Amino acid sequence: MAGMTGAPLTAGIELGGTKAIAVLAEGSRILDRVRVPTEAPETTLGAMIAALDGWQAAGAAISGLGIASFGPLCLDPALPDFGRLTTTPKAGWAGVDLIAPFRRFGLPIALDTDVNGAALAEGRWGAAKGLSVHGYLTIGTGLGGGAVVNGRPLHGLMHPEMGHVRPAIVPDAGFAGICPYHGACLEGLVSGPAIAARAGRPADEIGDDDPIWPVVATELATLVANMLLILSPQRILIGGGVGGRAVLLPHLRAATAQMLGGYLAPVTPDRLNRLITAPALGADAGPLGAVALGEIAAAGPASPTPSA
Repeated sequence: MAGMTGAPLTAGIELGGTKAIAVLAEGSRILDRVRVPTEAPETTLGAMIAALDGWQAAGAAISGLGIASFGPLCLDPALPDFGRLTTTPKAGWAGVDLIAPFRRFGLPIALDTDVNGAALAEGRWGAAKGLSVHGYLTIGTGLGGGAVVNGRPLHGLMHPEMGHVRPAIVPDAGFAGICPYHGACLEGLVSGPAIAARAGRPADEIGDDDPIWPVVATELATLVANMLLILSPQRILIGGGVGGRAVLLPHLRAATAQMLGGYLAPVTPDRLNRLITAPALGADAGPLGAVALGEIAAAGPASPTPSA
């Protein structure tokens, strides 16, 4: 199996809270994909291994593998838990090694969070192409945040965990938040399950005129304003099932401007329309994020995590 242009093929695996997707790609062009529900680790990872087995058996010359996963993850190769999920609330997945099962393929491997991967893909092929610093927030089952600086996902002590920032404002007095670790952190307040708990019905059943949206936007603006102040991104992309609601962005831009109070001169009302916006890759941002990680792995030792 070969690509249309003869360019190297890359495999990517997106591990999400509800679904896992394996893709074979030539650049940003996805040639094949396998999608399964995220169940027990051995079942889900087994399906991903079977997909790679099938592609290699069909003659695909895969140059690298990228794994973009829900987290938190240990991404420091100096630590004994490198490559493993850590304090994830996903039942049965804490401590699972995400790299070891794929060493059998003999490929260079890069691992990162799903949202860092999506941010990377948007910088290579999407709405942040050509920018030196950009951020990505995905709001759905949880709230994840990633950042890319000069074409590389941001790492330090670990990866960003933006969803667990505490808002600067007091949430509704009657709602304590649903995060099992922090209660009223942003994930515990504005994720899809949190909105459902607040409103008494699923977020996708809540109308655009419901008063919950300005409240959610104001809480989320705490994070967006801090990202602008700390990282100075040229664009912040808002995706996910909740983040993709068209009603959210106008409220979010207005609330962010109010929080900044005019301090950042480049952040004018007109600029906010381009600075805080939707991603361009849609549902493919996740799997293409894994592909982008695979391309970095194939390129050599400067990858976000060393090859397997």
